[in-house]
Amino acid sequence: MSPAVEIRGLSKRYGKLQALDKVDLRIERGEFFALLGPNGAGKTTLISILAGLALADDGEAHVMGHCVRRSYREARRALGVVPQELVFDPFFTVRETLRIQSGYFGLSKNDDWIDEIMTRLDLASKADANMRALSGGMKRRVLVAQALVHKPPVIILDEPTAGVDVELRQGLWQFVTQLNKDGHTVVLTTHYLEEAEALCARVAMLKQGRVVALDTTRNLMRSVAALRLQVWVTPDRLPSSLESGAVKGADGSFTIPLARHADVADAVVALRSSGLEVSAMRILEPDLEEAFMRIMSRQ
Repeated sequence: MSPAVEIRGLSKRYGKLQALDKVDLRIERGEFFALLGPNGAGKTTLISILAGLALADDGEAHVMGHCVRRSYREARRALGVVPQELVFDPFFTVRETLRIQSGYFGLSKNDDWIDEIMTRLDLASKADANMRALSGGMKRRVLVAQALVHKPPVIILDEPTAGVDVELRQGLWQFVTQLNKDGHTVVLTTHYLEEAEALCARVAMLKQGRVVALDTTRNLMRSVAALRLQVWVTPDRLPSSLESGAVKGADGSFTIPLARHADVADAVVALRSSGLEVSAMRILEPDLEEAFMRIMSRQ
């Protein structure tokens, strides 16, 4: 069975800028996958090529086994993209917008599915509202609905929660998580790394058009980010046994790297036996943001 998305040797140049440089990537069916990277890393270029909005200079890209260049119609039908920009036609209502989007895929009797999408995205009350009258958050919900009208097996979300409120963000993720459980492959790009950490099982990190890290979210955090113990002590010092690798913060705390959770007890014993009074402490677990920053800085 072919993967949901397969990219081999993909390259794209804009003048002197090498946007993508021989990218290889394979996303299996049913995955919730994160595509991360700083601005200018090549994420949007990669998505544009998958969606048929840009042509690669070299390499191949496939969606559900369909080449995005040779089998454009089939590849595009298998893909739903939620763009980063708020692009909409101001002259139509929400329902009319979704009906027109359905027509692009040859779907003329799609109202039942449109009603279900609007209900699940909390758009039903705005069905007959004009697009230009909607708030930014509501417009973004319509973009998600547009990407889903043809029931694509692969969904790409390009910064879907940028600039939206907490309530919409939570509702959107509940809906998308259910779509993933129903078998849809979801590819997410986001600058909210806590979202990627909570939702995505695997992560690819891009920098300057190249994949610089690709692994499960858990493995990336474990291999790059460290377990740490942050303590506030009196007097303002550490025993020599804990000084190696420790960092003093601007708030007066000391952050001590640990190899495992069991080392927390040993660290506390060392502090107390040195006559230090611990006024506060907390365990800092490895997170995806720390792993991302370390990977980006070392490449």
